[in-house]
Amino acid sequence: MHGNVWEWCADWYAEWYLTGDAKAIAENPIGPRAGDRRVLRGGSWNDKAEMARSASRAGYRPRNRYFSNGFRIARNGG
Repeated sequence: MHGNVWEWCADWYAEWYLTGDAKAIAENPIGPRAGDRRVLRGGSWNDKAEMARSASRAGYRPRNRYFSNGFRIARNGG
């Protein structure tokens, strides 16, 4: 499913996602409690192939729309 669209996540974006600060990520894997940007993961069809992976993260303001951002619908159980 990687590379279809950047997928919106519930967690707020933090700059240390991009720097790869392993200590910060290990201590707080879901990010800060609040912010102005949400995390997008996974890359899209509009990016280079190396971005099409679940570890790819970006921050984007929720009020902004872009054609390569989307979400995945998850259903619980039967």
